[in-house]
Amino acid sequence: MIKSRICDMLGIEYPVFQGGMAWVANASLAAAVSNAGGLGLISSINAGTEAVRNEIRKCKQLTDKPFGVNIMLQAPNAEEIAHMVIEEGIKILTTGAGSPAKYMPMWKAAGIKVIPVIASVAMAVKMERAGADAVVAEGAEAGGHVGELHTMPLIPQIVDAVQIPVVAAGGICDGRGAAAAFMLGAEGVQVGTRFLVADECTIHEAYKAKVLKATDISTTVTGKTLGHPVRSLKTPFSREFAKMESNPDTKPEDILSFGTGSLRKAVQEGDEFGSYMAGESAGMVRKAEPAKAIVEDLILGAERVLRNFAATKLA
Repeated sequence: MIKSRICDMLGIEYPVFQGGMAWVANASLAAAVSNAGGLGLISSINAGTEAVRNEIRKCKQLTDKPFGVNIMLQAPNAEEIAHMVIEEGIKILTTGAGSPAKYMPMWKAAGIKVIPVIASVAMAVKMERAGADAVVAEGAEAGGHVGELHTMPLIPQIVDAVQIPVVAAGGICDGRGAAAAFMLGAEGVQVGTRFLVADECTIHEAYKAKVLKATDISTTVTGKTLGHPVRSLKTPFSREFAKMESNPDTKPEDILSFGTGSLRKAVQEGDEFGSYMAGESAGMVRKAEPAKAIVEDLILGAERVLRNFAATKLA
């Protein structure tokens, strides 16, 4: 069975993280992934601080396994969340959209393992120096907010640059992707898009249906001109967003206003003019299944790939 430093560090069975997807990653999904042996994560972007606190408490009722919280550091309530997770006894955090350095002393004092999500070598090195226990290196194939570098070249460069464990993310959907990540030096994988169709994921059925119907060319990136690129499924919303972006007469504030609340609309209402964030791996997602089956397929599939490779006789 595949093990790594990440497993020992966090007390998990398999080195598989479920992405802390905003408005998606709640107690139901996080507990299911943790019960399956991976690391479930609860998003801090879930209708306010107290709503996140409630999800944490629900998760504790659903699992006795380790789980964590993902904190978006640019969120208006990030400071509140940063203190609340200590109050609730959370021991694992992933962070995104900025540096967690200002919170690191109090989190470390509380015995919290801090794992920033980063998209460049420079940021990985900076986070290691700030005291991060590991990093999630996320390539541009991922859904949601993305950087410029892609997973294949990003992972080995970060692995070579830091001593802490690296978890690979972006475009990883099955055992083949997980095996590739391990071969590149990653000690774990983070998966988001495939968990969108997990039985325990509570997003709108219309969202799940769009993921299941996706092909290799079903995603697009918008928001580059605003400095906030986001990968999502091609929908009336994303097409209109792109049209507004390409129009020099459209003000940035009007574009931002158009996008406000769009992810929540997709997740909760299945609204056509919602933002259906998903990664390029959406075209590989073929069926809805329990989170446990997804976790096991990632690990057992990776083992099969690596075993078959090891058995291959090179000419």
